[in-house]
Amino acid sequence: MPHDPLNDTTASDTTASMRSDIYLLLATLLRDVPSPSLVEFLSQLDYENNGTPMADAWRALTQAAQTTPPTELAQEYQELFIGIGRGEVVPFASWHLTGSLMEKPLAEIRFHLNELGLERDASVKEPEDHMAALCETMAYLCDANDGAQQAFFNRHISPWFEKLVDQIQQAQHAQFYLSVAQLLLAFLTLENIALTQAPASRRNTHRIEVKNLTDKAQQ
Repeated sequence: MPHDPLNDTTASDTTASMRSDIYLLLATLLRDVPSPSLVEFLSQLDYENNGTPMADAWRALTQAAQTTPPTELAQEYQELFIGIGRGEVVPFASWHLTGSLMEKPLAEIRFHLNELGLERDASVKEPEDHMAALCETMAYLCDANDGAQQAFFNRHISPWFEKLVDQIQQAQHAQFYLSVAQLLLAFLTLENIALTQAPASRRNTHRIEVKNLTDKAQQ
């Protein structure tokens, strides 16, 4: 992965593909217990260890994948996101922005998705304001124009992703997911900066620094 993508079509496409992969990885980690194949893949990530927040996040995630037993990971996910009645972490925009579920932010997301020509998969139980669903939408939009990406990110992710990160970091049972929160914060902070800049300057803002993140991360 080049550090500073040049202002050409190949570099731009590579950056968009990598961003999409990371969004899909985050969506997968937040949607359900990571599969053994995904954990194995994460345990072997080849990242550039140069002290940037993204590099530190990749290192933490790799180490967590190497040291967390599958049974503990499943239990951690249960405690964090499911619980009895409610888990320690609530990954919904409505809850973080209004204090309640199924509120105005969800309606706004549904309206925006309709404008984009997207509809909810019937097999998915969670409302569309789940962070996993928002990450999946951003993965799709990585190939869209900058305006579409900016509008969706700034309206539906930017206002609350730091609150979600804080909630994960403060959760009593968070261990593996501390590294997920670290990656979520590092990557979405980059996105937050990039998607508020002029389109011409966006291509030089991402230092993702992982060499072998591919569509295998979605398995």
